[in-house]
Amino acid sequence: MKNILLQTERLSKSFSNGGAMQHVLKNIDLELYEGDFTVIMGASGAGKSTLLYALSGMDTPTLGTIHFGDAVISDLSQDELAVFRRAHCGFVFQQIYLIDGMSVMDNVLAAGLLVNRDKKALLKRAKELFAAVDIPEETQKKFPTQISGGEAQRVGIVRALINEPEILFADEPTGALNSKTGLDVLDTLTKFNEQGVSVVMVTHDMRSARRGNRILYLKDGVILGACNLGTYVHGDTARHEKLAAFLTEMGW
Repeated sequence: MKNILLQTERLSKSFSNGGAMQHVLKNIDLELYEGDFTVIMGASGAGKSTLLYALSGMDTPTLGTIHFGDAVISDLSQDELAVFRRAHCGFVFQQIYLIDGMSVMDNVLAAGLLVNRDKKALLKRAKELFAAVDIPEETQKKFPTQISGGEAQRVGIVRALINEPEILFADEPTGALNSKTGLDVLDTLTKFNEQGVSVVMVTHDMRSARRGNRILYLKDGVILGACNLGTYVHGDTARHEKLAAFLTEMGW
């Protein structure tokens, strides 16, 4: 039996749009489990990114409760949330947001120093993570403008993992990459998930979604259905067929 890592109760998010209220998330009850690779899918405007940002504490729900372990993060102040996210969450976005004026290594260390002042220990972990994603030492010394998009996204994953988070949130992490470099990033996320990192990923892409063991389909702000795919195995055609059938059922 897996432990519950994150849980929501009646999670709702609304915005004022020209004086009218737009209800983006509607009373979502959800449990996310330790070690899972959870994928959130749905049409554009379904509320996928809004849900991801609410789950991670990057956005505040209008109503409802979010439990992260023993903490009720929906009750935290913005300053408390910032501290909590740095210590417990990692983030990978479609746009990588590396700081151009800092080397690749310094981008990663800067994120680590916000939580851990032991630079020697951080440097050791950074080197281990860079080795795990096949970023050589000479590339670590370069500036973000001197590396490829695929390399930059793998650097982003290293930065997201430098503080040993319990959960990694990824919002369309392959959306700006070509097929080959996107596959490299998916392989990297899969590798760390197999090592025990919980992953929650938003994607429009079926190839990316197949990496998840649990697929949630969001429609009009509610979870319309869920599909359990089991452990990812490369080349598993039955996995693709099961996901395709589920998405067809959901009206994909």
